[in-house]
Amino acid sequence: MDREDVFARLEERLGELRKQHEKDKGGKEKKMAASDETLEGGSSLSIGAWIQKYSDVIIALTLVTIVIMMIIPLPTALLDMLICLNITIALIVVMSAIYNEEALDLSVFPSLLLVTTLFRLALNISSTRLILLNGYAGEVITAFGNFVVGGNPVIGFIMFIILVIINFIVITKGSERVAEVSARFTLDAMPGKQMAIDADLNQGAITDAEAKVRREKIQREADFFGAMDGASKFVKGDAIAAIIIMLINIGGGFVIGMVQRNLEAVDALQTYTLLTVGEGLVSQIPALLISTATGIIVTRAASEGNLGNDIVKQLFNNERIFFINSGVLVFLALVPGLPGVPFMALAGVCGFIGYNLRKKTATVQEVEEEQKEVREKADATRPENIVSLLQVDPMELEIGYSLIPLVDTGQGGDLLDRIVMIRRQCALELGLVVPTIRIRDNIQIKPNSYIIKLKGQEIARGELLLDHFLAMNSGTVFEEVPGIETVEPAFGLPALWIPESEREQAELNGYTVVDAVSVLATHLTEVIKQHAAEILGRQETQNLIDNLAKTHQSLVNEVVPELMGVGEVQKVLANLLEERISIRDMATIMEVLADYARATKDTEILTEYVRHAMARQITSQVVQGNTLPCITLDPGLENRIAGGVQRTDHGSFVNLDPDSMRRMIASLNGEIEKLTNMGYQPVVLTSPAVRLYFRKLVSRSVQGLIIVSHAEIDQSIEIQILGVVKL
Repeated sequence: MDREDVFARLEERLGELRKQHEKDKGGKEKKMAASDETLEGGSSLSIGAWIQKYSDVIIALTLVTIVIMMIIPLPTALLDMLICLNITIALIVVMSAIYNEEALDLSVFPSLLLVTTLFRLALNISSTRLILLNGYAGEVITAFGNFVVGGNPVIGFIMFIILVIINFIVITKGSERVAEVSARFTLDAMPGKQMAIDADLNQGAITDAEAKVRREKIQREADFFGAMDGASKFVKGDAIAAIIIMLINIGGGFVIGMVQRNLEAVDALQTYTLLTVGEGLVSQIPALLISTATGIIVTRAASEGNLGNDIVKQLFNNERIFFINSGVLVFLALVPGLPGVPFMALAGVCGFIGYNLRKKTATVQEVEEEQKEVREKADATRPENIVSLLQVDPMELEIGYSLIPLVDTGQGGDLLDRIVMIRRQCALELGLVVPTIRIRDNIQIKPNSYIIKLKGQEIARGELLLDHFLAMNSGTVFEEVPGIETVEPAFGLPALWIPESEREQAELNGYTVVDAVSVLATHLTEVIKQHAAEILGRQETQNLIDNLAKTHQSLVNEVVPELMGVGEVQKVLANLLEERISIRDMATIMEVLADYARATKDTEILTEYVRHAMARQITSQVVQGNTLPCITLDPGLENRIAGGVQRTDHGSFVNLDPDSMRRMIASLNGEIEKLTNMGYQPVVLTSPAVRLYFRKLVSRSVQGLIIVSHAEIDQSIEIQILGVVKL
């Protein structure tokens, strides 16, 4: 394809794009024109949308109109309409308060309360003007004055006073107090709520957007209840104003009727009192509704739905209540002198409700059981539940059913407390935080057996006799006692299970006697120490580093991740734990790593440097008094080992022929036996350059052997060489 064809196709494509753009533009213009026509015609725009669009103008005009109503006389027909509108608005506000689930769902209520109060006062002024001027204020007020109270001004006056008392003393005072307390408590709780939001945000439980929404809600709650505390004063003032206006109307109407309209005293009192009472009832009924809405809103706490749902859910949830009430009502119906029919009718209603609630409860339980079975069947096949089965507990202790009393505190078992002490002991001695040890009963093992597992695999087991004590010969026994021969599980020493009746005699004969739970606790402690290097993982290492960072932040920042990763630090710590060197002094360990990690990344070499820095601690573990009885290596053997070291990408190893290896192990075992017979702990002392590699050679053949170098022994210690390992 030549250049001319390419340009021709490009021009053709550009022409199509222009046509499409013009078509889209024309379509948008038509839509905009149609939209303008719709707005101008008003046929397609709903009334609600129109009110929403011009709501600010409507509210402004409403407030201005309310003020004008106080100045300009209104026709009686218009006053009737406005009075009915006042009642309608009050009903709408009450219904909104009932169906709201939270107080903030009607956050505009304080301002709405002010507007409705102002509107009601404007109606009072307008109606008062008409009553005093014409002795007539419209059909609504006349109907309330004649029909509602039967044309009796005394009854009307009493009803008015009762409504004012209910509104002012009962509802308004209570709402005012609740709003005041809610405002104070909301403001006092704001710092705690803000801290809770910050904590959830830092933990990642919520996002920034969710935190912002929750903060805004807290602020809105504080503003709302603070506004309600002040707005409730409007209702209180309105009730007081209603009483004053009523007295003014009666007194003023009585004077005007007698002086200006030449009425008799009785006629003037009858006319103006009825009108005043009617006007007061017309204004107090909406005021009572608004006060009720105020009380409903400020008392909405810990709600889960609207008021109707909450009342039904919380009152009609226990059939026993209605059965008891039904019985009490039947008893009252049978009491002589009391009307039996209403009590019996209500007893029947309560019994019917209780019966239906019982049926509903039974049905709900059946449905829940069926749903539970369905969920269990569905959960069994869900991938996430299958994945949860892959989780392995770090450490487990499985016990036979005969050992369950060790765990049951009701039967005096204190194994759980012992395990807590074991974890504390390991933290103090090794600096290792042992994970939670899960205890399970296992009917598949022997009743008196127990199994210790690490990461799901068995690493030790033993047997206990709960009603016996374990007696071990410590070398000072001068007379044996009868018992069941066994082996102490922690160290493999021969022992006897003896009954409690023989315990005192065994101790007198020189035996070391311990109870069954102590045997298990000792075994568990020894197993943890033996496998401490496996228990310490990367997450446990990170936890130790985070704990150190609280006091040595700069040291941690220098090492991790600047010089070493968490995994490399974990390997160094595991090497120390493998030889039972405590890692509790994390600050010293990290100081050494900060000094030498720049020179080498070999974790085994770094471990040796750490051991040199911890010489005082290592010395305290191997010396007896101020002397170190030990075995040393022949210089020729050390040179042979040092010359056979080979380093690879996967670490270093010693290349020693099998015959030399066999002779070295035989010589080492002989020297260890001599040292043990002398009552000393077997310790091998080597040069710093050879210690690591000698340990690699003999660690599998000789378990638990302590190997130290000259750099790890304090200079004040006297070294006593009691044997030499030779080829």
